Amino acid sequence: MDFFILVTGTDAGEREDFMTEKIREYSMNGALIIGVDNGYGNMKTARRCFKTAIAKYDSAPVLSRDYIEYDGGYYVIGEGRKGFVADKQTDDDNYVLTLVAIVKELEARGMTDSVNRARIHLAVGLPLKWVQAQREDFKRYMLRNSSVEVGYKDRLYCIEFAGCTVMPQCYSAVTENLKDFAGVTLLADIGNGTMNLMYLNNGRPMESKAWTEKLGVFQCFQKIHNMVQDKTGDNLMDDVIDNILRSGKIELPEPHASLVEKAICDYVEEIFQKLRDHEYNEKLMKVYFMGGGARLVEQFGNYNPDTTIFNHDIRANAKGYEYYCYMLLRHQSKSGRR
Repeated sequence: MDFFILVTGTDAGEREDFMTEKIREYSMNGALIIGVDNGYGNMKTARRCFKTAIAKYDSAPVLSRDYIEYDGGYYVIGEGRKGFVADKQTDDDNYVLTLVAIVKELEARGMTDSVNRARIHLAVGLPLKWVQAQREDFKRYMLRNSSVEVGYKDRLYCIEFAGCTVMPQCYSAVTENLKDFAGVTLLADIGNGTMNLMYLNNGRPMESKAWTEKLGVFQCFQKIHNMVQDKTGDNLMDDVIDNILRSGKIELPEPHASLVEKAICDYVEEIFQKLRDHEYNEKLMKVYFMGGGARLVEQFGNYNPDTTIFNHDIRANAKGYEYYCYMLLRHQSKSGRR
């Protein structure tokens, strides 16, 4: 795969999102660029994040307002837990969750009329090692419909797809700040299902030194569940474990608290061992942690603070997809390619 090396800086506008954070908006050829990070634990856009879970019903839900109406079905957002699916384009739920992410992002951008029309260019990503093999299939999967109508919160969203660009995860999250990466840096993007690793040399990706490991936060979830059950016989609710992993706070009695802490520490040490397996040496290089698992590493890991950097923005990849896609489309436009 050939990398398009980005130069920082853009003329794209800014607006304030619902959390008062300044986030750029990008568009090209009359289409809004919307980045969607299809995570195994959370779906992320530049402004929104929600659980990667959905349940279909034949009629409108009574107790939930957080659902979409699409293609004759009603999909409640956040119900259940999805398993690991390496080939995402084989999963119809992933497509519906992408539509949910789009309408939530459009809502966050102020599109709250009774009828909202948007022409978008979708910016999505895959782990680097999967991009070459799955990019075209994933693009076709995302563009299976040229346009869709989605009902959400008593509003209608009419969405036209102008195109889709598939980019490498992890690298996309830092493309706007590549000038800040001097020397050799190992990027470690710890998601729910996988951990993506990639080396940068003075801001340039080293494609031969990139890996995807099945060592995401869900593996820590399983360690906690199994350790507490094996040692005490108690079954921790999924929501209890999720809250611990999200906040880093263990508010349980003994011996449960100590068992949970040990499981997390074991998981974090497993992460560092995997980094060392891929030539990481804290004396000779920096490591840049991002993704949902970065907070666990910061709170429970043993590391050199002088050479370890943490980015806790869970939406970093989604934001990076929009920037990377914008710069790539602009480059293609200037060079006369489609």
